[in-house]
Amino acid sequence: MIISGAVICDINGERRADVRIEEGIITEIGEELEGTERIDAKGCYLFPGLVDTDVRLKDGQLNRTNLEKLSRRALRGGVTTAVLASDCSPRIDDEITLEFVQQHRHLAHGATIESTLSALNEEGNLSNIAIMLKKGSLAVHTVTIDDYNRISRIAQYLKMADKTLFYKATDKSLFESGVMSDGEIASQLGLPGISPLSEVVHVASMIEIARHFGIRIVFKSVTEPRTVEMIAQARTEGIDVSCEVSLHHLLKNDSACLGFDTDAKINPPLVSETKRLILLEALRNGTIASLSALHQPNSDVHKDITFYDAQFGTTAIEEYLPLCYTYLIRPGTISVARFAEIASRVPGSHVGIESGEIAVGAKGDVVVFDPEGTTSVLHHHSLYKNETLQGKVILAVCRGEVTRF
Repeated sequence: MIISGAVICDINGERRADVRIEEGIITEIGEELEGTERIDAKGCYLFPGLVDTDVRLKDGQLNRTNLEKLSRRALRGGVTTAVLASDCSPRIDDEITLEFVQQHRHLAHGATIESTLSALNEEGNLSNIAIMLKKGSLAVHTVTIDDYNRISRIAQYLKMADKTLFYKATDKSLFESGVMSDGEIASQLGLPGISPLSEVVHVASMIEIARHFGIRIVFKSVTEPRTVEMIAQARTEGIDVSCEVSLHHLLKNDSACLGFDTDAKINPPLVSETKRLILLEALRNGTIASLSALHQPNSDVHKDITFYDAQFGTTAIEEYLPLCYTYLIRPGTISVARFAEIASRVPGSHVGIESGEIAVGAKGDVVVFDPEGTTSVLHHHSLYKNETLQGKVILAVCRGEVTRF
């Protein structure tokens, strides 16, 4: 198969060339390549497949139907590899659950589904981390753990296996008492706020764990400027920590919650405009390492209720690439090279996947994107509902299989 006439947009920037893909691998890049199976992509961009490592299933329920929906919707949004967070139901903490996910990882005309491993099982004890990593879990995932003996044991397993810890810093005593970010908007709505300390204090302590054990930690969906600052400082000291930020926290602020709009109730909660702008600048200057669509879809029964009782989450993965193009790339906030780095190369590296570059010998998971097309956001529980985005994913190649949209 030859994709011809597109502008390649990867970590190396932009260039026009034809790309030959054989058995899922890029075998040749050049001008006017010859071949019978040709895909005319003139006027389009060719992106490396995106990798999202912070993905959840509808209502947090792990079943075949939800995996199928996620797989198809992710590919439509330009994501060729979606890595499940382990905190679903049932939790991904044993070999049987992991095997179920792996049986559905290569669904027809969909993205590849991978999974993380929950550090703790349902009873709060350590999972069989060593076995699960050998069986194919790509990383260990956990929310805040207050027992530092357990954290130390988890760190030792990670050190032995050379795997990443995905850590969601949340103080349960502070988070569970609030429903949105503490601040002026929360006060205006009369809703209990969540203190920024819920994130900051636990990031600080886990940086020291990373320093002591020499392990790699990715802090998931950070929202606090102080957190970003601490992680950046730790990196200058040689500590292997980095931060992921969700697309929503770059594009929206807590005013989206006005009118008690439950679609704006997400985890972590949206922050003030001042903090949003700081996060956006951190994205520009390279402090933020990776990006996520933070896909957390919910059924109507969990959203069409009062703001206080509604579940956290929104749907976004189906429009991931058009959203990034409309609000980050097209306005010049970031370059295509920077986008390929934060949405493909770096998140892929966190789970041992080589991505972000369209080069001979690389995996041929690529996305053809028409910048002149448009994408309508149709889901009624999206933060971007009723918006028309610039650009459209018209074709994806994943595992050698071509899917047209």
